[in-house]
Amino acid sequence: MNESAMKWIESFLAKLRNERNYSPHTLSNYSRDLQTLVVYCEQKALTDWPLINDDHIRLFISSRHRQGLAGASLQRLLSSLRSFFKYLLVENVIENNPAQTVQAPKSKRKLPSTLDVDSMTRLLEIQGNEIEAVRDRAILELFYSSGLRLSELSSLNVLAGRDISSGTIRVKGKGDKERDLPVGAKASQAMKRWLQRRSELANENEPALFVGKQGKRIHNSVIQKRLKYWAQKQGVDMNVFPHLLRHSFASHMLESSGDLRAVQELLGHADISTTQIYTHLDFQHLAKVYDAAHPRAKRKKSE
Repeated sequence: MNESAMKWIESFLAKLRNERNYSPHTLSNYSRDLQTLVVYCEQKALTDWPLINDDHIRLFISSRHRQGLAGASLQRLLSSLRSFFKYLLVENVIENNPAQTVQAPKSKRKLPSTLDVDSMTRLLEIQGNEIEAVRDRAILELFYSSGLRLSELSSLNVLAGRDISSGTIRVKGKGDKERDLPVGAKASQAMKRWLQRRSELANENEPALFVGKQGKRIHNSVIQKRLKYWAQKQGVDMNVFPHLLRHSFASHMLESSGDLRAVQELLGHADISTTQIYTHLDFQHLAKVYDAAHPRAKRKKSE
């Protein structure tokens, strides 16, 4: 691609960053997707954006599919391309969006893993008064109590932690959208204990609610490692990671309440279709209960 064409990518990413407040992670995905397209265009001697048509995009997506990219990743790639070409259309660089009508191959939707209530309870029953145990107990309780994303939890500041005494916490989610979430009694108790001990680890004037051994804001990777550590120590025979706790929170809430809209609000999903995957999990739970309880549910294996 020529130099002028590459500058349009820089301009597009700057718009997403400065005007739409996209997260660094999302911007990185967009950049990577567009760089992959650039490589493909250079292989096909396509030097500028107006030269690209829907056949080129279709062949590009097909090539990525043959390279093993899954359906969900292809959908995200196409979404990046549609957004970029829509931007070029608005800027009068191109006359139509070549990615608009291209469809990615569909793949079977994989249901997220969850912990059952008993396993979750076992994981959360962390014993000991060591400072890291006190901190980690608060982290795990808050994950499960409020269904937080990893980035939402690690970015919390002390002021947010002090508000927990009122039974709520304010978090900043995707697109810098804030939402207030309820905090359960167990999580509130764990947070109060952590706040009483936090100064033992935190550097002076450090704003972060959760800190690591260096006294600074705890890194996401450290949280992930600590969750794996406690899963092993507590005898939970499953790969435990932050989003698993979020999935478990959503599934358990839906099983108990059946209120999909409420779960959507708690998770901070912009589109309810994102939340609807948990209805499949809920149905699996109901199906198991039905099979176990209904007198005419059990069928012979030969049927």
